[in-house]
Amino acid sequence: MNELILAVDTTHEFGSLALLEGTEVVEEVLLHSPEGFGQVLFGRLAELMDRRGWKIQEIDCLAAASGPGSFTGVRIGLACVKGLAEAVGKPVAAVSNLEALATFGTAPLRAVVMDARRGEVYGAVYNQRGQAILPETVMPFTAWLRSLPEGDIEFVATDFSPFAAALDGTRFEGSGITTAPRALAGAVGRIACHRLRAGRATDPDAVDANYVRRSDAELFWKES
Repeated sequence: MNELILAVDTTHEFGSLALLEGTEVVEEVLLHSPEGFGQVLFGRLAELMDRRGWKIQEIDCLAAASGPGSFTGVRIGLACVKGLAEAVGKPVAAVSNLEALATFGTAPLRAVVMDARRGEVYGAVYNQRGQAILPETVMPFTAWLRSLPEGDIEFVATDFSPFAAALDGTRFEGSGITTAPRALAGAVGRIACHRLRAGRATDPDAVDANYVRRSDAELFWKES
């Protein structure tokens, strides 16, 4: 029997939940909560589990998107899966949003980009095996472009339109662009399944957020 995986993404305004058998998504639900997921997450999760007849005790691994994204959103998703995992004694996988996005690409080198606001982007480059070729960073998009490795690059984003014009006149003009879906929980769950099979799912206490950039509150405190 395939492993049963529960995956959660609450890192942005559009979040998602997914149930998987092995690497196959049984059901994925897109969530939209501009005010945050703290008040709706457990209710929507219970609805999904009830609809499929799954019990939390049957889950083999719980997974959460660990960021980058909304600092509050990242914490909500991680707290949810860590709490459930501790209650039933199951392992957890915390998966980078950028790594999850890269799974929607098809090229050997996939440059994943997300809007980080304040004129910056979160970016990383992965190969087809999910290995980071250029580590996750946050910087202005044009500066990030200059840091990308040589070779054919495929850009992957949920919305690349804010960045497309910056490719004009660069070596990336004409590069492939793949639009990933807003619902990332299924991709997070597939990565978690591979980690579980490789013995790399961890104790709930060992997982942490992947903020990439410090919170606004921390930045403003340091500058004051």
